Amino acid sequence: QVQLVESGGGLVQAGGSLRLSCAASGSIFRFNTMGWYRQAPGKQRELVAYITGGGRTNYADSVKARFTISRDTAKNTVDLQMNSLKPEDTAIYYCNAYYNLEIYWGQGTQITVSS
Repeated sequence: QVQLVESGGGLVQAGGSLRLSCAASGSIFRFNTMGWYRQAPGKQRELVAYITGGGRTNYADSVKARFTISRDTAKNTVDLQMNSLKPEDTAIYYCNAYYNLEIYWGQGTQITVSS
């Protein structure tokens, strides 16, 4: 059973920064990919960024150059550094992992960006 636990959400002013962390049960390097999705009120869940087991990263166009996904081997987490936050980044952010043909989700963490 894979468990994903997000942390680091909160309220921030536009232009500010936040860092999200996703802690996984077991080594994060066993996952094919790990990533972050978000869901704003009334909208569908969308991909924010992901990182593959080999370290390749991919970002949604809306967050390129502002967000950075990375792995912290010491803490066994996948982190999302979010800079230059905008009100439209307000959403619930979910950690996601793909492993052994299964997709796993965390419980989500709220990010609110005030204008």
